[in-house]
Order: sequence, then structure tokens, then C-alpha cells
Amino acid sequence: MTEVVFWVAAVVSVAAGVAVFRTDSMARATYALAASFVAVGVILLAFDLDYLGVIVILMMIMEMAIMALFMIMLMGMNPALMPMSMVHSKRTATAIAVVVFLGLATAALAIPWPGRSGAPAADLTRSLGEAVMGSKMLVMLTISPVLFATIVGTLVLGHPRDRYQRYGDDLDRARPDDPIEGGVGR
Repeated sequence: MTEVVFWVAAVVSVAAGVAVFRTDSMARATYALAASFVAVGVILLAFDLDYLGVIVILMMIMEMAIMALFMIMLMGMNPALMPMSMVHSKRTATAIAVVVFLGLATAALAIPWPGRSGAPAADLTRSLGEAVMGSKMLVMLTISPVLFATIVGTLVLGHPRDRYQRYGDDLDRARPDDPIEGGVGR
């Protein structure tokens, strides 16, 4: 079962990663990037790396949600409807990517990697969590409510007029009461 989950999540991750650069809007690219990283988190969970898998999934979902909300709030329109190219300087970017890939592949094959010394910890998840979060747990506990407040504030500022203000308290108004006539796509 682990192999099936791995291969399905690997295909989803790569396909979503390709979609980041093939889509024509910032919002779709954001959601594709989130899907790619969630698939990577699922792979980590399939390999019994629970802590890392959950952290990757939660971090990517929160990060991409905040990014999408800020795009909507600060850009003043729906970014999903605005086509644009997500790739700039294609030849330069391709050349740099090829050079970096060849350099990393050469380094991975040419470096004499050291052998393992010592024994692994009894509880790998706990030791990894302590190594990653150790002295920063208080910071994370403080940042969490701040991030939540940021999301709520972004929603409030990004959508100051909800459907009840536009269509009435009972949603029975035939036409919305918008300050600028024309609605979406004017």
C-alpha cells in the first residue's frame, strides 16, 4: 500500500509542480504549488515520517492560503481571472536551471559521502522534532494566533461588502446594490 500511495502522490506532486508554470494566473499557480507540497507531505506520511509530513502539509496550506488572501486583498481583483505569464526570461531561466542541475548532479556523484557512525535515536520522530523546533517552540506558539488573526483580518479587509450587504438581509433583492454598476468583469 505504501508503494501505491508513494507513486500516486509522486505523480500528483510532479503534475502540480508543472501546473505552477503552465497555468496563467497567480491564484491557480498558488493552489497548484500547495497541491504539490501536500502530495510531498503525503509521501512523508507514507514513509512514517509523521512529524515532517504533518508540518509540510500544514505549513503549505497556511502559507498558500495567506498568499491567496493577500493577493485578493492587495491586488483589488480576483487574481484567478487575470491571465498572466508565470515564467519570465525563459531562456535565461532554462540555462540557469540546466547549469544548477548539472552542478548538483555532479556534486552528488563526485562527493565522497561519509559512512554512518553511531546508532539512530530510539524515537526518531521525537529527536527530529526537538532538533527542528527545540528552542523555537515558544516562537511557534506565539506566531500561530498572529497568523490566524492575519487570515481573518485579510478576509475582512479583502471583502468589505458581503452578499447580505449586496442583496439585502434576506437575500431577496433582485439586483445587487453595488457602488459601481456593472459587477464582475466591467
